Amino acid sequence: MLKRQAQLSVYIGTLKLKNPVMVASGTFGYAEEFKDYMDLKKLGAIVTKTVTLKPRQGNPVPRTCETPAGMLNSIGLENPGIDVFIDKKLPFFKKIGVPIIVSIASEASAEEFIALAERLDGIQEVSGLELNISCPNLKDAKSGRGSHALIAQDAQATQRLVKMVRKVTKKVLITKLSPNVTSITDIAEAAEDAGSDALSLINTLTALCIDVKSRRPKIATITAGLSGPAIRPVAVRMVWEVYKRVKIPLIGMGGITDTESALEFFIAGASAISVGTGNFLNPKVSTEIIGGITQYLEKNNIRSIKKLTGSLLCQR
Repeated sequence: MLKRQAQLSVYIGTLKLKNPVMVASGTFGYAEEFKDYMDLKKLGAIVTKTVTLKPRQGNPVPRTCETPAGMLNSIGLENPGIDVFIDKKLPFFKKIGVPIIVSIASEASAEEFIALAERLDGIQEVSGLELNISCPNLKDAKSGRGSHALIAQDAQATQRLVKMVRKVTKKVLITKLSPNVTSITDIAEAAEDAGSDALSLINTLTALCIDVKSRRPKIATITAGLSGPAIRPVAVRMVWEVYKRVKIPLIGMGGITDTESALEFFIAGASAISVGTGNFLNPKVSTEIIGGITQYLEKNNIRSIKKLTGSLLCQR
Protein backbone atom coordinates (compact mmCIF):
# COMPACT_ATOMS: atom_id res chain seq x y z
CA MET A 1 0.00 0.00 0.00
CA LEU A 2 1.29 3.44 -0.94
CA LYS A 3 1.98 5.75 1.99
CA ARG A 4 -0.16 8.87 1.96
CA GLN A 5 1.80 12.09 1.67
CA ALA A 6 1.44 14.50 4.58
CA GLN A 7 -1.01 17.33 3.97
CA LEU A 8 0.54 20.81 4.06
CA SER A 9 -2.42 22.97 3.06
CA VAL A 10 -3.71 25.51 5.59
CA TYR A 11 -6.30 28.27 5.73
CA ILE A 12 -5.52 31.84 6.73
CA GLY A 13 -9.00 33.21 7.11
CA THR A 14 -10.74 32.24 3.88
CA LEU A 15 -7.45 32.07 2.00
CA LYS A 16 -6.19 28.57 1.28
CA LEU A 17 -2.43 28.09 1.03
CA LYS A 18 -1.04 24.93 -0.57
CA ASN A 19 1.63 24.93 2.12
CA PRO A 20 2.26 27.02 5.25
CA VAL A 21 5.59 28.57 4.23
CA MET A 22 5.54 32.27 3.40
CA VAL A 23 8.21 34.92 2.91
CA ALA A 24 8.12 37.98 5.14
CA SER A 25 7.64 41.58 4.17
CA GLY A 26 10.78 43.63 3.63
CA THR A 27 13.12 40.67 3.19
CA PHE A 28 12.02 39.40 -0.20
CA GLY A 29 11.86 42.67 -2.11
CA TYR A 30 9.28 42.43 -4.86
CA ALA A 31 9.97 38.71 -5.48
CA GLU A 32 11.66 39.32 -8.82
CA GLU A 33 15.00 39.59 -7.02
CA PHE A 34 14.73 35.91 -6.03
CA LYS A 35 13.43 34.39 -9.28
CA ASP A 36 16.87 33.09 -10.30
CA TYR A 37 17.48 31.41 -6.94
CA MET A 38 14.29 29.45 -6.35
CA ASP A 39 10.99 28.33 -7.83
CA LEU A 40 8.65 31.06 -6.59
CA LYS A 41 5.61 28.95 -7.47
CA LYS A 42 6.45 26.53 -4.63
CA LEU A 43 5.83 29.12 -1.90
CA GLY A 44 2.65 29.09 0.14
CA ALA A 45 2.32 32.86 -0.15
CA ILE A 46 4.40 35.99 -0.65
CA VAL A 47 4.12 39.07 1.54
CA THR A 48 5.28 42.13 -0.36
CA LYS A 49 7.61 44.85 0.81
CA THR A 50 5.52 47.37 2.74
CA VAL A 51 3.76 49.96 0.59
CA THR A 52 2.73 53.48 1.62
CA LEU A 53 0.49 55.98 -0.15
CA LYS A 54 3.37 58.19 -1.29
CA PRO A 55 6.93 57.22 -2.24
CA ARG A 56 9.44 57.00 0.63
CA GLN A 57 13.20 57.33 0.29
CA GLY A 58 13.68 55.59 3.60
CA ASN A 59 16.10 56.39 6.37
CA PRO A 60 19.67 57.73 5.95
CA VAL A 61 22.64 55.35 5.78
CA PRO A 62 24.08 53.44 7.45
CA ARG A 63 20.84 51.58 8.03
CA THR A 64 21.94 47.97 8.45
CA CYS A 65 24.60 46.23 10.48
CA GLU A 66 25.40 42.67 11.46
CA THR A 67 24.99 41.53 15.05
CA PRO A 68 25.70 38.26 16.87
CA ALA A 69 23.17 35.79 15.40
CA GLY A 70 21.24 38.53 13.65
CA MET A 71 21.17 41.97 12.11
CA LEU A 72 19.89 45.47 12.74
CA ASN A 73 17.94 47.31 10.08
CA SER A 74 16.41 50.73 9.86
CA ILE A 75 15.31 50.89 6.23
CA GLY A 76 12.40 53.20 7.02
CA LEU A 77 9.87 51.60 4.65
CA GLU A 78 11.63 52.69 1.48
CA ASN A 79 9.15 52.09 -1.36
CA PRO A 80 7.87 53.71 -4.58
CA GLY A 81 4.33 54.39 -3.31
CA ILE A 82 1.05 52.69 -4.11
CA ASP A 83 0.67 54.02 -7.67
CA VAL A 84 4.04 52.73 -8.84
CA PHE A 85 3.54 49.49 -6.92
CA ILE A 86 0.29 48.76 -8.74
CA ASP A 87 1.62 49.81 -12.16
CA LYS A 88 5.19 48.49 -12.03
CA LYS A 89 5.54 45.86 -9.30
CA LEU A 90 2.21 44.04 -9.16
CA PRO A 91 2.35 42.69 -12.75
CA PHE A 92 5.29 40.41 -11.88
CA PHE A 93 3.50 39.11 -8.79
CA LYS A 94 0.51 38.22 -10.95
CA LYS A 95 2.70 35.91 -13.07
CA ILE A 96 3.85 33.81 -10.12
CA GLY A 97 0.52 32.22 -9.34
CA VAL A 98 0.73 32.04 -5.54
CA PRO A 99 -1.31 34.14 -3.09
CA ILE A 100 0.01 37.69 -2.80
CA ILE A 101 -0.43 39.52 0.50
CA VAL A 102 0.32 43.23 0.30
CA SER A 103 1.85 44.80 3.38
CA ILE A 104 0.58 48.34 3.93
CA ALA A 105 1.60 51.09 6.34
CA SER A 106 0.86 54.72 7.14
CA GLU A 107 3.30 57.61 7.48
CA ALA A 108 0.98 59.81 9.48
CA SER A 109 -2.62 58.74 10.07
CA ALA A 110 -5.06 55.86 10.12
CA GLU A 111 -6.78 57.32 7.08
CA GLU A 112 -3.79 56.30 4.96
CA PHE A 113 -4.40 52.66 5.87
CA ILE A 114 -8.01 53.12 4.77
CA ALA A 115 -7.02 54.65 1.45
CA LEU A 116 -4.53 51.89 0.73
CA ALA A 117 -7.01 49.15 1.63
CA GLU A 118 -9.65 50.70 -0.63
CA ARG A 119 -7.21 50.89 -3.56
CA LEU A 120 -6.18 47.27 -3.20
CA ASP A 121 -9.59 45.82 -2.42
CA GLY A 122 -10.65 45.88 -6.06
CA ILE A 123 -7.55 44.10 -7.37
CA GLN A 124 -8.38 40.42 -7.80
CA GLU A 125 -4.78 39.22 -7.76
CA VAL A 126 -4.25 40.63 -4.26
CA SER A 127 -5.23 37.83 -1.88
CA GLY A 128 -4.87 39.68 1.38
CA LEU A 129 -3.54 42.67 3.27
CA GLU A 130 -1.04 42.75 6.11
CA LEU A 131 -1.41 45.78 8.37
CA ASN A 132 2.11 46.82 9.30
CA ILE A 133 1.25 48.65 12.48
CA SER A 134 4.50 47.61 14.14
CA CYS A 135 7.38 49.02 12.09
CA PRO A 136 9.83 50.60 14.58
CA ASN A 137 11.88 52.51 12.02
CA LEU A 138 9.84 55.54 11.01
CA LYS A 139 11.22 58.94 11.93
CA ASP A 140 9.50 61.06 14.52
CA ALA A 141 7.94 64.02 12.73
CA LYS A 142 9.25 66.52 15.30
CA SER A 143 12.71 65.29 16.16
CA GLY A 144 13.58 63.53 12.92
CA ARG A 145 15.06 60.72 14.99
CA GLY A 146 14.00 57.46 16.48
CA SER A 147 10.56 55.92 16.15
CA HIS A 148 7.20 57.37 17.06
CA ALA A 149 4.64 55.48 19.13
CA LEU A 150 3.39 52.40 17.33
CA ILE A 151 -0.27 51.58 16.86
CA ALA A 152 0.70 48.03 17.80
CA GLN A 153 1.76 49.24 21.25
CA ASP A 154 -1.78 50.33 22.14
CA ALA A 155 -4.64 47.82 22.29
CA GLN A 156 -7.36 50.45 21.78
CA ALA A 157 -5.55 52.06 18.84
CA THR A 158 -5.04 48.63 17.30
CA GLN A 159 -8.70 47.76 17.70
CA ARG A 160 -9.83 51.07 16.17
CA LEU A 161 -7.58 50.75 13.15
CA VAL A 162 -8.37 47.12 12.39
CA LYS A 163 -12.08 47.84 12.70
CA MET A 164 -11.79 50.79 10.28
CA VAL A 165 -9.89 48.76 7.68
CA ARG A 166 -12.22 45.79 8.09
CA LYS A 167 -15.12 48.00 6.98
CA VAL A 168 -13.53 48.90 3.64
CA THR A 169 -12.11 45.59 2.43
CA LYS A 170 -13.22 42.00 1.92
CA LYS A 171 -9.64 40.82 1.55
CA VAL A 172 -8.11 38.52 4.14
CA LEU A 173 -6.81 40.85 6.83
CA ILE A 174 -3.63 40.08 8.76
CA THR A 175 -2.36 42.28 11.59
CA LYS A 176 1.39 42.33 12.22
CA LEU A 177 2.25 42.61 15.90
CA SER A 178 5.19 44.24 17.66
CA PRO A 179 7.20 42.48 20.37
CA ASN A 180 8.03 45.87 21.90
CA VAL A 181 5.06 45.80 24.26
CA THR A 182 4.26 44.86 27.84
CA SER A 183 1.58 42.34 26.86
CA ILE A 184 1.39 41.13 23.27
CA THR A 185 -1.67 39.03 24.12
CA ASP A 186 -3.73 42.14 24.88
CA ILE A 187 -2.88 43.58 21.45
CA ALA A 188 -3.62 40.24 19.78
CA GLU A 189 -7.05 40.01 21.37
CA ALA A 190 -7.85 43.59 20.36
CA ALA A 191 -7.02 42.83 16.73
CA GLU A 192 -9.06 39.63 16.79
CA ASP A 193 -12.07 41.40 18.32
CA ALA A 194 -11.88 44.08 15.62
CA GLY A 195 -12.10 41.58 12.77
CA SER A 196 -8.55 40.59 11.87
CA ASP A 197 -8.53 37.20 10.11
CA ALA A 198 -5.05 36.33 11.32
CA LEU A 199 -2.03 37.69 13.17
CA SER A 200 1.61 37.72 12.14
CA LEU A 201 4.23 37.85 14.87
CA ILE A 202 6.74 39.03 15.63
CA ASN A 203 8.18 42.13 14.02
CA THR A 204 11.69 43.21 15.01
CA LEU A 205 12.86 44.06 18.52
CA THR A 206 14.10 47.61 19.04
CA ALA A 207 17.84 47.51 19.61
CA LEU A 208 21.07 49.54 19.57
CA CYS A 209 24.59 48.75 18.38
CA ILE A 210 27.55 51.02 19.19
CA ASP A 211 30.93 51.42 17.48
CA VAL A 212 33.18 51.54 20.53
CA LYS A 213 36.03 53.18 18.63
CA SER A 214 33.98 56.21 17.62
CA ARG A 215 31.41 55.85 20.44
CA ARG A 216 28.71 56.42 17.85
CA PRO A 217 25.69 54.29 16.92
CA LYS A 218 26.27 51.92 14.03
CA ILE A 219 22.88 52.93 12.58
CA ALA A 220 22.08 56.49 11.51
CA THR A 221 18.71 56.48 13.27
CA ILE A 222 20.49 55.33 16.47
CA THR A 223 18.03 52.51 17.27
CA ALA A 224 16.87 49.93 14.76
CA GLY A 225 15.05 46.61 14.44
CA LEU A 226 16.82 43.44 15.52
CA SER A 227 16.01 40.30 13.51
CA GLY A 228 17.51 36.88 12.91
CA PRO A 229 18.10 33.79 15.08
CA ALA A 230 18.88 35.95 18.12
CA ILE A 231 15.20 36.82 18.52
CA ARG A 232 13.76 33.36 17.80
CA PRO A 233 13.21 32.24 21.42
CA VAL A 234 11.34 35.49 22.11
CA ALA A 235 9.21 35.03 18.99
CA VAL A 236 8.39 31.40 19.80
CA ARG A 237 7.40 32.35 23.34
CA MET A 238 5.10 35.10 22.09
CA VAL A 239 3.44 32.82 19.53
CA TRP A 240 2.79 30.29 22.30
CA GLU A 241 1.30 32.97 24.57
CA VAL A 242 -0.95 34.39 21.86
CA TYR A 243 -2.06 30.94 20.68
CA LYS A 244 -3.55 30.30 24.10
CA ARG A 245 -5.59 33.51 23.96
CA VAL A 246 -6.98 33.82 20.42
CA LYS A 247 -8.82 31.59 17.96
CA ILE A 248 -7.63 33.08 14.66
CA PRO A 249 -4.60 31.67 12.80
CA LEU A 250 -1.09 32.83 13.68
CA ILE A 251 1.76 33.33 11.23
CA GLY A 252 4.99 32.85 13.15
CA MET A 253 8.23 34.62 12.25
CA GLY A 254 11.48 35.67 13.83
CA GLY A 255 14.80 33.96 13.20
CA ILE A 256 13.60 31.07 11.04
CA THR A 257 16.63 29.74 9.14
CA ASP A 258 15.90 26.04 8.64
CA THR A 259 13.25 23.34 9.06
CA GLU A 260 13.87 22.79 12.76
CA SER A 261 13.46 26.46 13.62
CA ALA A 262 10.27 26.60 11.52
CA LEU A 263 8.86 23.56 13.33
CA GLU A 264 9.27 25.30 16.69
CA PHE A 265 6.70 27.88 15.63
CA PHE A 266 4.13 25.30 14.54
CA ILE A 267 4.47 23.37 17.77
CA ALA A 268 4.09 26.64 19.72
CA GLY A 269 0.83 27.45 17.93
CA ALA A 270 1.46 28.90 14.46
CA SER A 271 -0.67 27.78 11.50
CA ALA A 272 1.92 29.13 9.06
CA ILE A 273 5.40 30.60 9.18
CA SER A 274 7.14 33.42 7.35
CA VAL A 275 10.86 33.53 6.58
CA GLY A 276 12.58 36.91 6.85
CA THR A 277 16.27 37.43 7.53
CA GLY A 278 16.88 33.79 6.60
CA ASN A 279 16.36 34.78 2.95
CA PHE A 280 19.58 36.82 3.09
CA LEU A 281 21.57 33.86 4.43
CA ASN A 282 20.17 31.31 1.98
CA PRO A 283 17.87 32.44 -0.86
CA LYS A 284 16.52 28.89 -1.21
CA VAL A 285 15.72 28.40 2.47
CA SER A 286 11.93 28.77 2.13
CA THR A 287 11.55 26.00 -0.43
CA GLU A 288 14.00 23.81 1.51
CA ILE A 289 11.81 24.23 4.61
CA ILE A 290 8.73 23.07 2.66
CA GLY A 291 10.47 19.80 1.86
CA GLY A 292 11.82 19.50 5.38
CA ILE A 293 8.38 19.88 6.95
CA THR A 294 7.00 17.14 4.72
CA GLN A 295 9.81 14.78 5.75
CA TYR A 296 9.27 15.56 9.45
CA LEU A 297 5.54 14.90 9.28
CA GLU A 298 5.96 11.63 7.41
CA LYS A 299 8.76 10.44 9.69
CA ASN A 300 6.61 11.11 12.76
CA ASN A 301 3.43 9.70 11.17
CA ILE A 302 1.63 13.04 11.34
CA ARG A 303 -0.90 13.21 8.51
CA SER A 304 -1.43 16.97 8.45
CA ILE A 305 0.50 20.08 9.42
CA LYS A 306 -2.66 21.16 11.25
CA LYS A 307 -2.06 18.37 13.77
CA LEU A 308 1.30 19.88 14.63
CA THR A 309 -0.03 23.36 15.41
CA GLY A 310 -0.16 23.96 19.16
CA SER A 311 1.13 20.48 19.98
CA LEU A 312 3.62 21.64 22.62
CA LEU A 313 3.88 19.14 25.49
CA CYS A 314 4.47 21.10 28.68
CA GLN A 315 4.21 18.26 31.19
CA ARG A 316 7.16 15.90 31.61
